[in-house]
Amino acid sequence: MLALGALRGDRSRVARTIVALLLAAAATTVAVVAIRSLAQTSEAAAHTVIVLGSSAVVLGFFVAPILAGSVDQLDPRRFVVFGVDERRLPVVLTLAAFVSVPSLALLVVEAAVVTVAISFGVPWILAVLSGLLTLATAVLAARVGMALSARLLPERRSRELTSLFALAVIVIAVPVCVFVASLGWAGAVPPVLHTVAGVLGFTPLGASAAMPFLALSDHGGGVWGAAIVAVATAAIVTTGWLALARRALSTTERPTAVRERPGLGWFALLPSNAFGAVAARSLVYWLRDRRYIMNFVIVPIAGVLTIVPLLVAGVPLEIAAALPVAVMALFFGWLPHNDVAYDSTAFWIHVASGVRGVPDRLGRLIPVLLIAVPTLAVAIPVTLAVIGRWTLLPLFIGVVASLLLSGLGLSSILSAVAPYAVSRPGDSPFQQPQRARGGVLGQAGTLLGAAVLSLPALLLAWPALADDQVSTAPVLWTGLLVGAAVLFLGVQIGGRTFERRGAQLMEFVETV
Repeated sequence: MLALGALRGDRSRVARTIVALLLAAAATTVAVVAIRSLAQTSEAAAHTVIVLGSSAVVLGFFVAPILAGSVDQLDPRRFVVFGVDERRLPVVLTLAAFVSVPSLALLVVEAAVVTVAISFGVPWILAVLSGLLTLATAVLAARVGMALSARLLPERRSRELTSLFALAVIVIAVPVCVFVASLGWAGAVPPVLHTVAGVLGFTPLGASAAMPFLALSDHGGGVWGAAIVAVATAAIVTTGWLALARRALSTTERPTAVRERPGLGWFALLPSNAFGAVAARSLVYWLRDRRYIMNFVIVPIAGVLTIVPLLVAGVPLEIAAALPVAVMALFFGWLPHNDVAYDSTAFWIHVASGVRGVPDRLGRLIPVLLIAVPTLAVAIPVTLAVIGRWTLLPLFIGVVASLLLSGLGLSSILSAVAPYAVSRPGDSPFQQPQRARGGVLGQAGTLLGAAVLSLPALLLAWPALADDQVSTAPVLWTGLLVGAAVLFLGVQIGGRTFERRGAQLMEFVETV
């Protein structure tokens, strides 16, 4: 039976490997065909696309090992037992890094880039040098990223840490993709991307790819500047990888007591203090209890539904589309206003362990922030794409920050001042006990209070929304300052209230 199970496991791994190779081959083929098609476009378009693409590739090679947490097959410590000369091993591993599926795929892609550059009249020596520098920088950047990941991050990456990395990628990648997709291409590369490519062409990410096209543009000083940056980047990355490899071979890490234990999840990831404990417990509740999950699901739906009556009333789409993201920010700030009541009998842990008020208030806000920030980071670019005015980005950031942070600050106070009965764990999220105490104050107070406190940002936002010539900077700074101030004061006041009313709050959750 064991042999049969092992055989099935081997077949499954072989099948996954074959599928991965086929996908890599397909992606490489598509990339090569797309790059070769640039030879039929203008020099400026090819310059922009190749520099942007090369910058993304170099960054991806460095970041991907850190985000994925995959096992490093070329970890220098794996080869110590074979008796290889430790002085030669880093160099051998450097050469071996170029013999892998990602490296070979990148080699094929860079060959296509070199071909396109030569077709525009770039000297073949410069084009080949550019491709080799890009290849070396990307491959060795992946080695550095893998070494840093093995040294700084846990070997057994928890699902929670992987989820945080995935959220970070969503927060950054989705807005960028929405922005690029919303640009007016009209058969050519938008001017804003030309500007971005021009800047990246003098950074470690895109300098090597920009060299050939700067030579075509007769930018003598620019070619030398990009060449110096590209060569220096490759030298620094190579030196960094060799140093990390030698350190791994010559250094034995001092054994330390770690908190990572099987099954601890968020408790192992967050700090070992009162704030970390409250935040971890809140995350477990918010991500598993269907009462909390239903709240998260309803917020985006409620935000989108607000646009329907406005469109029916004849409000232009460009104006109506600005409302949902503000409504979502307001309701996200409102969500933790009754968090104490949702704790049920678990609240005694806070009181019995002597948790201070401020760590309790801050810890309860972490789940909402963990969901609200990525959601709003996606909703704002989508809204701007619908409106068609990316200059309003500071305006939306200011308004959203004011509504969200003000709501969280008021929720920190009202969850300790006026909790009201909610459905018990395991009950339907739509079941509401008949108990009026504190209900109106908690629900309406948070919503209305956050809206009133955000009036300065909202009033400044309206003229900027109606007129392109009005600056959006005042909205940004007003929203950020008001939101941060309300959040700080709310956490402080809510913390003191929590400490003063701990016994009454425990009695409340025990009786409802």
